[in-house]
Amino acid sequence: NDLRVVSDANFFFIETILNHLGLREYFSEINMNPSFVDEEGKLRILPHHDFTKSSHGCNLCPPNMCKSHAIKRILSEEEKKKIMYLGDGKGDYCASLKLRKGDHMMPRKNRPVWDLIKESPGLTNTDIHEWFDGEDLEQVLLSTIQDISCKGDANATTMAQIFENTDCKLEIMPTLPHEAFPKVKPF
Repeated sequence: NDLRVVSDANFFFIETILNHLGLREYFSEINMNPSFVDEEGKLRILPHHDFTKSSHGCNLCPPNMCKSHAIKRILSEEEKKKIMYLGDGKGDYCASLKLRKGDHMMPRKNRPVWDLIKESPGLTNTDIHEWFDGEDLEQVLLSTIQDISCKGDANATTMAQIFENTDCKLEIMPTLPHEAFPKVKPF
């Protein structure tokens, strides 16, 4: 069981949400734009890929991050594991093209990644499980995990147990005063 984040968001945003929901411990890796709160209490966000020095070479993704670079590395490290990739943006389409047969792409309907997959459905090698909103995603995700675990995948069974034992309902997070932020967190 291995949950990882590959996001074009920033570290502060994702880490805050995961900690607030009590889910951070379930994620082994977070790939995103580094960020920190500076001495003046301002959030500073840096690009994951420093595009001012060189291009990451992908015309599908924004200049600051190509998610397929992280996906290719993860796939090389986890050759036998099934990948479940959730996404909604154009950069998620690029990553979906790197997934293998037997992996699972979960695009959000009516968003750029869904539109791109619909335009060229034969380009992806993976199983597609579309979703519309948070409730729909929960059902699709649990159903997919259940299907995988029924086929004898021990990792999927462990993932299903994590989701069953965790209340992942969407909440409104309170805004914290900037004094509560850490002063500097270098990356």
